[in-house]
Amino acid sequence: MAMNEFDPEEQDIVESYERDEWRSIPTVKEELQHYKTYAANTLRKNKLVGIDLSLEDFEKIQQKAVEMGISYEALIANIVHQFVAGRLVEQP
Repeated sequence: MAMNEFDPEEQDIVESYERDEWRSIPTVKEELQHYKTYAANTLRKNKLVGIDLSLEDFEKIQQKAVEMGISYEALIANIVHQFVAGRLVEQP
């Protein structure tokens, strides 16, 4: 594919790579496992639950989900799953 065939977003990615802005992460296996869990939670449909959230919390969850490349529903489901599995603990 020629450089002029990229859309603006793709062109930004290519230029970012060429500026050497990309770095490998040392925890690739762990990160892949996290995303596999997110994907599994996205596909799993068990129970529909309605919850009330403050607008501020909801917007922050949406923002985090976008950063992670998943739906906000999947992120909320993952947070709940981590909590009930004992892997999510309150910080002091």
